[in-house]
Amino acid sequence: MADDKFDAIVVGAGPAGTSAAIVMARAGLNVALLERGEYPGAKNVQGAVLYSKMLEEIVPEFWKDCTGLERAIVDERVFVLTDDSALQMGFKTTAFQTEPANSYTIIRVNFDKWFAKKAEEAGVTLVTGITVSDVIKKEKQIVGVKTTEGDELLADVVIACDGVNSILAQKAGLHREWKSHEVALGVKEILALSREKIEDRFCLEGDQGSTTEMIGDITKGMLGYAFMYTNKETIALGLGCAVDDFQRTNIKPYDLLEELKRHPMIRRYIQGSTSVEYSAHLIPEGGYNVMPPLYADGMLLAGDAAQMINPTHREGSNLAMAAGRLAGETVIEAKKKGNYSAQTLSLYRKKLEDSFILKDMKDHKDIEDEVRKRREIMSIYPKMAVEAAHDYFLVDGLPKRDHTKRIIKRALSRRSLLKMAVDGWKLRSAVI
Repeated sequence: MADDKFDAIVVGAGPAGTSAAIVMARAGLNVALLERGEYPGAKNVQGAVLYSKMLEEIVPEFWKDCTGLERAIVDERVFVLTDDSALQMGFKTTAFQTEPANSYTIIRVNFDKWFAKKAEEAGVTLVTGITVSDVIKKEKQIVGVKTTEGDELLADVVIACDGVNSILAQKAGLHREWKSHEVALGVKEILALSREKIEDRFCLEGDQGSTTEMIGDITKGMLGYAFMYTNKETIALGLGCAVDDFQRTNIKPYDLLEELKRHPMIRRYIQGSTSVEYSAHLIPEGGYNVMPPLYADGMLLAGDAAQMINPTHREGSNLAMAAGRLAGETVIEAKKKGNYSAQTLSLYRKKLEDSFILKDMKDHKDIEDEVRKRREIMSIYPKMAVEAAHDYFLVDGLPKRDHTKRIIKRALSRRSLLKMAVDGWKLRSAVI
Protein backbone atom coordinates (compact mmCIF):
# COMPACT_ATOMS: atom_id res chain seq x y z
CA MET A 1 0.00 0.00 0.00
CA ALA A 2 2.92 2.35 0.66
CA ASP A 3 3.62 2.36 -3.10
CA ASP A 4 0.12 3.58 -3.93
CA LYS A 5 -1.14 7.11 -4.04
CA PHE A 6 -4.74 7.63 -2.94
CA ASP A 7 -7.20 10.33 -3.79
CA ALA A 8 -7.92 10.57 -0.07
CA ILE A 9 -6.69 9.07 3.17
CA VAL A 10 -9.12 9.10 6.09
CA VAL A 11 -7.65 8.52 9.54
CA GLY A 12 -10.09 7.05 12.07
CA ALA A 13 -12.87 4.54 11.33
CA GLY A 14 -15.46 6.12 13.62
CA PRO A 15 -18.74 7.75 12.52
CA ALA A 16 -17.03 10.76 10.88
CA GLY A 17 -14.24 8.93 9.10
CA THR A 18 -16.31 6.04 7.79
CA SER A 19 -19.01 8.44 6.55
CA ALA A 20 -16.44 10.47 4.61
CA ALA A 21 -14.83 7.35 3.16
CA ILE A 22 -18.14 5.88 1.92
CA VAL A 23 -19.23 9.13 0.25
CA MET A 24 -15.93 9.52 -1.61
CA ALA A 25 -15.63 5.86 -2.64
CA ARG A 26 -19.12 5.84 -4.09
CA ALA A 27 -18.08 8.79 -6.28
CA GLY A 28 -15.24 6.71 -7.68
CA LEU A 29 -12.36 8.05 -5.58
CA ASN A 30 -9.55 5.77 -4.42
CA VAL A 31 -9.84 5.98 -0.63
CA ALA A 32 -7.86 4.48 2.26
CA LEU A 33 -9.46 4.30 5.71
CA LEU A 34 -6.88 3.84 8.47
CA GLU A 35 -7.87 2.64 11.95
CA ARG A 36 -5.56 2.41 14.96
CA GLY A 37 -7.64 -0.26 16.67
CA GLU A 38 -7.41 -3.97 15.95
CA TYR A 39 -10.80 -3.55 14.31
CA PRO A 40 -13.25 -0.63 13.92
CA GLY A 41 -14.92 0.04 17.26
CA ALA A 42 -12.22 -1.64 19.34
CA LYS A 43 -11.34 1.56 21.23
CA ASN A 44 -14.63 3.45 21.16
CA VAL A 45 -16.60 4.53 24.20
CA GLN A 46 -19.85 6.45 24.22
CA GLY A 47 -23.32 6.33 25.72
CA ALA A 48 -24.28 4.71 22.43
CA VAL A 49 -27.21 6.61 20.93
CA LEU A 50 -27.43 6.72 17.13
CA TYR A 51 -29.61 9.26 15.31
CA SER A 52 -31.16 7.83 12.16
CA LYS A 53 -31.38 10.84 9.86
CA MET A 54 -27.65 11.35 9.47
CA LEU A 55 -26.91 7.67 8.87
CA GLU A 56 -29.78 7.23 6.41
CA GLU A 57 -28.30 9.99 4.25
CA ILE A 58 -25.20 7.81 3.88
CA VAL A 59 -26.66 4.27 4.01
CA PRO A 60 -30.31 4.34 2.87
CA GLU A 61 -32.52 1.80 4.70
CA PHE A 62 -29.64 1.00 7.04
CA TRP A 63 -32.00 -0.47 9.62
CA LYS A 64 -32.70 -3.50 7.44
CA ASP A 65 -29.27 -5.06 7.99
CA CYS A 66 -27.41 -2.97 10.58
CA THR A 67 -26.07 -5.42 13.14
CA GLY A 68 -25.29 -2.73 15.71
CA LEU A 69 -28.84 -1.58 16.41
CA GLU A 70 -30.22 -2.51 19.82
CA ARG A 71 -33.46 -0.70 20.69
CA ALA A 72 -35.55 2.06 19.10
CA ILE A 73 -35.74 4.86 21.66
CA VAL A 74 -39.35 5.72 22.46
CA ASP A 75 -38.78 6.94 26.02
CA GLU A 76 -36.46 9.87 26.85
CA ARG A 77 -36.17 10.87 30.49
CA VAL A 78 -34.29 13.36 32.65
CA PHE A 79 -33.71 12.76 36.37
CA VAL A 80 -32.70 15.58 38.71
CA LEU A 81 -31.08 13.72 41.59
CA THR A 82 -30.43 14.47 45.22
CA ASP A 83 -29.07 11.92 47.68
CA ASP A 84 -32.38 10.10 48.12
CA SER A 85 -34.81 11.52 45.57
CA ALA A 86 -35.35 12.24 41.90
CA LEU A 87 -37.44 14.78 40.05
CA GLN A 88 -38.40 12.96 36.85
CA MET A 89 -39.29 14.49 33.50
CA GLY A 90 -39.62 12.86 30.12
CA PHE A 91 -41.33 12.16 26.85
CA LYS A 92 -42.59 8.82 25.53
CA THR A 93 -44.12 8.10 22.14
CA THR A 94 -44.59 5.11 19.87
CA ALA A 95 -44.16 7.50 16.91
CA PHE A 96 -40.39 7.29 17.45
CA GLN A 97 -40.55 3.53 16.88
CA THR A 98 -41.66 3.71 13.23
CA GLU A 99 -38.77 2.65 10.98
CA PRO A 100 -36.48 4.35 10.75
CA ALA A 101 -36.78 5.26 14.42
CA ASN A 102 -35.72 8.75 15.50
CA SER A 103 -32.79 7.16 17.31
CA TYR A 104 -31.47 3.80 18.49
CA THR A 105 -29.27 2.56 21.26
CA ILE A 106 -26.29 0.77 19.76
CA ILE A 107 -23.28 -1.28 20.71
CA ARG A 108 -20.47 0.74 19.16
CA VAL A 109 -18.16 -2.18 18.49
CA ASN A 110 -20.86 -3.96 16.49
CA PHE A 111 -22.02 -0.80 14.74
CA ASP A 112 -18.54 0.38 13.78
CA LYS A 113 -17.68 -3.04 12.32
CA TRP A 114 -20.88 -3.00 10.25
CA PHE A 115 -20.31 0.59 9.11
CA ALA A 116 -16.72 -0.13 8.10
CA LYS A 117 -17.96 -3.16 6.15
CA LYS A 118 -20.26 -0.83 4.20
CA ALA A 119 -17.19 1.28 3.42
CA GLU A 120 -15.34 -1.77 2.07
CA GLU A 121 -18.37 -2.70 -0.04
CA ALA A 122 -18.21 0.82 -1.51
CA GLY A 123 -14.59 0.22 -2.53
CA VAL A 124 -12.70 1.70 0.43
CA THR A 125 -9.36 0.16 1.38
CA LEU A 126 -9.68 -0.47 5.15
CA VAL A 127 -6.46 -0.94 7.10
CA THR A 128 -6.64 -1.67 10.84
CA GLY A 129 -3.97 -1.85 13.52
CA ILE A 130 -2.08 1.05 11.95
CA THR A 131 -1.04 4.14 13.91
CA VAL A 132 -0.53 7.41 12.06
CA SER A 133 2.15 9.55 13.69
CA ASP A 134 2.56 12.58 11.42
CA VAL A 135 1.55 14.31 8.23
CA ILE A 136 3.73 14.59 5.14
CA LYS A 137 4.13 18.09 3.72
CA LYS A 138 5.39 19.24 0.38
CA GLU A 139 6.04 22.92 0.82
CA LYS A 140 2.81 24.02 2.58
CA GLN A 141 0.61 21.27 1.13
CA ILE A 142 -0.23 18.15 3.13
CA VAL A 143 0.28 15.23 0.76
CA GLY A 144 0.05 12.17 2.99
CA VAL A 145 0.74 10.60 6.38
CA LYS A 146 3.51 8.75 8.17
CA THR A 147 2.94 5.68 10.34
CA THR A 148 4.78 4.58 13.46
CA GLU A 149 6.13 1.67 11.40
CA GLY A 150 7.92 4.17 9.15
CA ASP A 151 5.66 3.87 6.12
CA GLU A 152 4.68 6.92 4.11
CA LEU A 153 1.23 6.93 2.49
CA LEU A 154 0.46 9.60 -0.09
CA ALA A 155 -2.85 11.22 -1.03
CA ASP A 156 -4.28 14.40 -2.50
CA VAL A 157 -6.25 15.02 0.70
CA VAL A 158 -6.05 13.76 4.28
CA ILE A 159 -9.18 13.84 6.44
CA ALA A 160 -8.39 13.69 10.17
CA CYS A 161 -11.10 11.90 12.15
CA ASP A 162 -8.74 10.49 14.77
CA GLY A 163 -10.55 11.55 17.91
CA VAL A 164 -10.43 14.32 20.46
CA ASN A 165 -6.64 14.12 20.87
CA SER A 166 -6.05 14.34 17.13
CA ILE A 167 -2.36 13.71 16.51
CA LEU A 168 -2.77 14.70 12.87
CA ALA A 169 -4.41 18.03 13.63
CA GLN A 170 -1.62 18.86 16.07
CA LYS A 171 1.14 17.79 13.68
CA ALA A 172 -0.48 19.86 10.94
CA GLY A 173 -0.48 22.87 13.26
CA LEU A 174 -4.27 23.19 13.23
CA HIS A 175 -4.73 23.00 16.97
CA ARG A 176 -2.83 22.89 20.23
CA GLU A 177 -3.24 20.33 22.98
CA TRP A 178 -6.57 20.82 24.69
CA LYS A 179 -6.72 22.36 28.13
CA SER A 180 -8.37 20.41 30.93
CA HIS A 181 -11.57 22.48 30.84
CA GLU A 182 -11.94 21.80 27.11
CA VAL A 183 -12.32 18.03 27.47
CA ALA A 184 -14.39 15.73 29.66
CA LEU A 185 -13.63 12.26 30.96
CA GLY A 186 -16.42 9.75 30.54
CA VAL A 187 -16.64 6.35 32.22
CA LYS A 188 -19.13 3.67 31.25
CA GLU A 189 -20.08 0.23 32.46
CA ILE A 190 -22.05 -2.32 30.44
CA LEU A 191 -24.32 -4.35 32.72
CA ALA A 192 -25.85 -7.60 31.50
CA LEU A 193 -29.51 -8.13 32.36
CA SER A 194 -32.20 -10.26 30.78
CA ARG A 195 -34.44 -8.80 28.10
CA GLU A 196 -37.51 -9.54 30.23
CA LYS A 197 -36.20 -7.63 33.25
CA ILE A 198 -35.13 -4.65 31.15
CA GLU A 199 -38.54 -4.39 29.51
CA ASP A 200 -40.34 -4.83 32.83
CA ARG A 201 -38.27 -2.29 34.77
CA PHE A 202 -38.30 0.36 32.05
CA CYS A 203 -41.92 -0.32 30.93
CA LEU A 204 -40.92 -1.25 27.39
CA GLU A 205 -42.28 -3.67 24.80
CA GLY A 206 -40.29 -5.67 22.26
CA ASP A 207 -37.37 -3.64 20.91
CA GLN A 208 -38.50 -0.33 22.42
CA GLY A 209 -35.71 1.49 24.23
CA SER A 210 -35.23 4.12 26.92
CA THR A 211 -32.62 6.77 27.67
CA THR A 212 -32.17 8.53 31.00
CA GLU A 213 -29.97 11.57 31.52
CA MET A 214 -29.17 12.51 35.12
CA ILE A 215 -27.95 15.75 36.68
CA GLY A 216 -27.71 16.99 40.25
CA ASP A 217 -25.91 15.65 43.30
CA ILE A 218 -24.41 12.75 41.42
CA THR A 219 -21.71 14.97 39.90
CA LYS A 220 -20.86 16.69 43.22
CA GLY A 221 -21.16 20.15 41.72
CA MET A 222 -18.91 19.29 38.79
CA LEU A 223 -19.85 20.14 35.21
CA GLY A 224 -21.24 16.90 33.84
CA TYR A 225 -24.07 14.41 33.79
CA ALA A 226 -24.82 10.70 34.05
CA PHE A 227 -26.73 8.43 31.68
CA MET A 228 -28.52 5.08 31.58
CA TYR A 229 -29.45 3.55 28.22
CA THR A 230 -31.19 0.26 27.50
CA ASN A 231 -29.82 -2.25 25.01
CA LYS A 232 -31.45 -5.58 24.19
CA GLU A 233 -29.87 -7.52 27.04
CA THR A 234 -27.57 -4.95 28.64
CA ILE A 235 -27.75 -1.52 30.24
CA ALA A 236 -25.15 1.16 29.52
CA LEU A 237 -24.59 3.14 32.71
CA GLY A 238 -22.06 5.92 32.89
CA LEU A 239 -21.17 9.52 33.54
CA GLY A 240 -18.82 12.22 32.40
CA CYS A 241 -17.43 15.40 33.93
CA ALA A 242 -15.01 18.08 32.84
CA VAL A 243 -11.40 17.04 33.42
CA ASP A 244 -10.52 20.24 35.26
CA ASP A 245 -13.34 19.50 37.73
CA PHE A 246 -11.95 16.03 38.41
CA GLN A 247 -8.57 17.68 38.98
CA ARG A 248 -10.07 20.35 41.25
CA THR A 249 -12.08 17.98 43.43
CA ASN A 250 -9.72 14.99 43.29
CA ILE A 251 -12.79 12.78 42.93
CA LYS A 252 -12.16 9.49 41.12
CA PRO A 253 -14.50 8.82 38.18
CA TYR A 254 -15.00 5.17 39.11
CA ASP A 255 -15.97 6.17 42.69
CA LEU A 256 -18.59 8.48 41.24
CA LEU A 257 -19.92 5.68 39.03
CA GLU A 258 -20.11 3.26 41.97
CA GLU A 259 -22.07 5.86 43.93
CA LEU A 260 -24.46 6.23 41.01
CA LYS A 261 -25.03 2.46 40.99
CA ARG A 262 -25.96 2.61 44.69
CA HIS A 263 -28.37 5.53 44.34
CA PRO A 264 -31.86 4.50 45.55
CA MET A 265 -33.45 5.81 42.35
CA ILE A 266 -31.02 3.85 40.12
CA ARG A 267 -30.11 0.61 41.89
CA ARG A 268 -33.52 -0.96 41.29
CA TYR A 269 -33.04 -0.72 37.52
CA ILE A 270 -29.71 -2.56 37.57
CA GLN A 271 -30.32 -4.97 40.46
CA GLY A 272 -29.06 -8.46 39.67
CA SER A 273 -27.06 -7.33 36.62
CA THR A 274 -23.54 -8.49 35.83
CA SER A 275 -20.73 -6.18 34.72
CA VAL A 276 -19.38 -7.23 31.31
CA GLU A 277 -17.37 -4.17 30.30
CA TYR A 278 -15.83 -1.06 31.85
CA SER A 279 -14.25 1.71 29.81
CA ALA A 280 -13.15 5.34 29.92
CA HIS A 281 -12.65 7.93 27.21
CA LEU A 282 -11.90 11.61 26.65
CA ILE A 283 -14.76 13.61 25.13
CA PRO A 284 -14.59 17.05 23.47
CA GLU A 285 -16.05 19.71 25.70
CA GLY A 286 -14.98 23.08 24.31
CA GLY A 287 -17.18 22.93 21.23
CA TYR A 288 -17.64 25.95 18.99
CA ASN A 289 -15.58 28.35 21.13
CA VAL A 290 -12.36 26.34 20.74
CA MET A 291 -13.04 24.73 17.36
CA PRO A 292 -9.76 24.60 15.41
CA PRO A 293 -9.42 25.58 11.75
CA LEU A 294 -11.33 22.90 9.85
CA TYR A 295 -9.27 22.94 6.67
CA ALA A 296 -5.76 23.52 5.40
CA ASP A 297 -3.88 22.89 2.17
CA GLY A 298 -4.64 19.20 1.58
CA MET A 299 -6.42 18.51 4.87
CA LEU A 300 -9.84 18.54 6.57
CA LEU A 301 -10.98 17.83 10.16
CA ALA A 302 -14.24 16.21 11.28
CA GLY A 303 -15.89 14.74 14.38
CA ASP A 304 -14.24 14.80 17.80
CA ALA A 305 -10.99 15.96 16.21
CA ALA A 306 -12.81 19.20 15.36
CA GLN A 307 -14.55 19.53 18.78
CA MET A 308 -17.93 18.81 17.14
CA ILE A 309 -20.22 18.49 20.14
CA ASN A 310 -23.60 19.82 21.24
CA PRO A 311 -23.44 19.39 25.03
CA THR A 312 -26.97 20.66 25.69
CA HIS A 313 -28.52 17.84 23.68
CA ARG A 314 -25.76 15.28 24.30
CA GLU A 315 -25.16 15.00 20.56
CA GLY A 316 -21.86 14.15 18.96
CA SER A 317 -21.92 11.10 16.69
CA ASN A 318 -24.70 12.60 14.56
CA LEU A 319 -22.65 15.76 14.04
CA ALA A 320 -19.67 13.55 13.17
CA MET A 321 -21.55 11.54 10.54
CA ALA A 322 -23.02 14.65 8.92
CA ALA A 323 -19.64 16.42 8.95
CA GLY A 324 -17.93 13.35 7.50
CA ARG A 325 -20.41 13.31 4.65
CA LEU A 326 -19.84 17.01 3.96
CA ALA A 327 -16.06 16.54 4.10
CA GLY A 328 -16.35 13.74 1.55
CA GLU A 329 -18.50 15.87 -0.73
CA THR A 330 -15.94 18.69 -0.48
CA VAL A 331 -13.11 16.39 -1.57
CA ILE A 332 -15.20 15.15 -4.51
CA GLU A 333 -15.63 18.73 -5.72
CA ALA A 334 -11.94 19.46 -5.16
CA LYS A 335 -10.99 16.46 -7.30
CA LYS A 336 -13.18 17.75 -10.12
CA LYS A 337 -11.21 20.99 -10.00
CA GLY A 338 -7.87 19.25 -9.54
CA ASN A 339 -7.16 21.69 -6.73
CA TYR A 340 -6.75 20.75 -3.06
CA SER A 341 -5.67 24.11 -1.67
CA ALA A 342 -7.10 25.56 1.52
CA GLN A 343 -9.07 28.00 -0.60
CA THR A 344 -10.79 25.16 -2.44
CA LEU A 345 -11.31 23.07 0.69
CA SER A 346 -12.81 26.07 2.51
CA LEU A 347 -16.06 25.01 0.84
CA TYR A 348 -16.27 22.50 3.71
CA ARG A 349 -16.73 25.31 6.22
CA LYS A 350 -19.49 26.81 4.09
CA LYS A 351 -21.26 23.45 3.92
CA LEU A 352 -21.05 23.12 7.71
CA GLU A 353 -22.44 26.61 8.20
CA ASP A 354 -25.37 25.84 5.92
CA SER A 355 -26.13 22.61 7.81
CA PHE A 356 -27.49 22.10 11.33
CA ILE A 357 -23.98 21.38 12.62
CA LEU A 358 -22.48 24.83 13.09
CA LYS A 359 -25.90 26.42 13.63
CA ASP A 360 -26.51 24.20 16.67
CA MET A 361 -22.94 24.44 17.90
CA LYS A 362 -23.02 28.23 17.68
CA ASP A 363 -26.42 28.47 19.40
CA HIS A 364 -25.18 26.41 22.36
CA LYS A 365 -21.58 27.58 22.47
CA ASP A 366 -21.80 29.51 25.76
CA ILE A 367 -23.96 27.21 27.88
CA GLU A 368 -21.09 25.49 29.67
CA ASP A 369 -19.23 28.74 30.34
CA GLU A 370 -22.38 30.14 31.92
CA VAL A 371 -22.81 27.04 34.09
CA ARG A 372 -19.18 27.32 35.21
CA LYS A 373 -19.84 30.90 36.32
CA ARG A 374 -22.95 29.73 38.20
CA ARG A 375 -22.02 26.51 39.95
CA GLU A 376 -25.29 26.71 41.84
CA ILE A 377 -26.97 25.38 38.72
CA MET A 378 -25.27 22.03 39.37
CA SER A 379 -25.84 21.99 43.14
CA ILE A 380 -28.34 24.39 44.71
CA TYR A 381 -30.95 24.44 41.95
CA PRO A 382 -31.36 20.64 41.74
CA LYS A 383 -31.94 20.54 45.51
CA MET A 384 -34.42 23.40 45.31
CA ALA A 385 -36.34 21.66 42.52
CA VAL A 386 -36.50 18.29 44.28
CA GLU A 387 -37.48 19.83 47.64
CA ALA A 388 -40.18 21.90 45.95
CA ALA A 389 -41.57 18.74 44.34
CA HIS A 390 -41.50 17.01 47.74
CA ASP A 391 -43.56 19.75 49.36
CA TYR A 392 -45.92 19.97 46.40
CA PHE A 393 -46.87 16.30 46.67
CA LEU A 394 -46.71 16.12 50.49
CA VAL A 395 -50.03 15.58 52.31
CA ASP A 396 -49.47 16.43 55.97
CA GLY A 397 -52.67 18.12 57.10
CA LEU A 398 -51.44 21.62 56.41
CA PRO A 399 -53.07 23.94 53.87
CA LYS A 400 -51.45 23.92 50.44
CA ARG A 401 -50.82 27.65 50.78
CA ASP A 402 -48.48 26.83 53.68
CA HIS A 403 -46.59 24.43 51.44
CA THR A 404 -46.27 27.12 48.80
CA LYS A 405 -44.97 29.63 51.36
CA ARG A 406 -42.44 27.10 52.60
CA ILE A 407 -41.20 26.41 49.06
CA ILE A 408 -40.76 30.13 48.34
CA LYS A 409 -39.13 30.89 51.70
CA ARG A 410 -36.63 28.07 51.37
CA ALA A 411 -35.76 29.01 47.79
CA LEU A 412 -35.17 32.66 48.69
CA SER A 413 -32.99 31.66 51.63
CA ARG A 414 -30.64 29.95 49.19
CA ARG A 415 -30.77 32.26 46.19
CA SER A 416 -32.22 35.74 45.93
CA LEU A 417 -34.98 36.43 43.45
CA LEU A 418 -32.65 38.75 41.56
CA LYS A 419 -29.92 36.13 41.30
CA MET A 420 -32.42 33.51 40.12
CA ALA A 421 -33.69 35.90 37.47
CA VAL A 422 -30.15 36.67 36.29
CA ASP A 423 -29.24 32.97 36.21
CA GLY A 424 -32.34 32.18 34.20
CA TRP A 425 -31.74 35.01 31.76
CA LYS A 426 -28.08 34.10 31.25
CA LEU A 427 -28.88 30.46 30.57
CA ARG A 428 -31.69 31.40 28.23
CA SER A 429 -29.39 33.78 26.35
CA ALA A 430 -26.75 31.06 26.08
CA VAL A 431 -29.00 28.69 24.14
CA ILE A 432 -31.09 31.09 22.03
